[in-house]
Amino acid sequence: MGEETRQDIRKLLKTFGVKADEAITGYVERASGEGPVRLRITLEPLRTAGGVEADAPTLLVIEGAVRR
Repeated sequence: MGEETRQDIRKLLKTFGVKADEAITGYVERASGEGPVRLRITLEPLRTAGGVEADAPTLLVIEGAVRR
């Protein structure tokens, strides 16, 4: 994997981290009830490099709880 590829990945992850933080924070603030909020974060490719649909659409799923 080339350095340009790594830079593109880092840029996507940085943007994702900022946007995910904003989205999760807003959701937790608006969510009613008590106790932790359970969340699932999914990484799903849109298309492969050749423009073909990916065989396995879900690559990564992370679940966890956010305490209030």
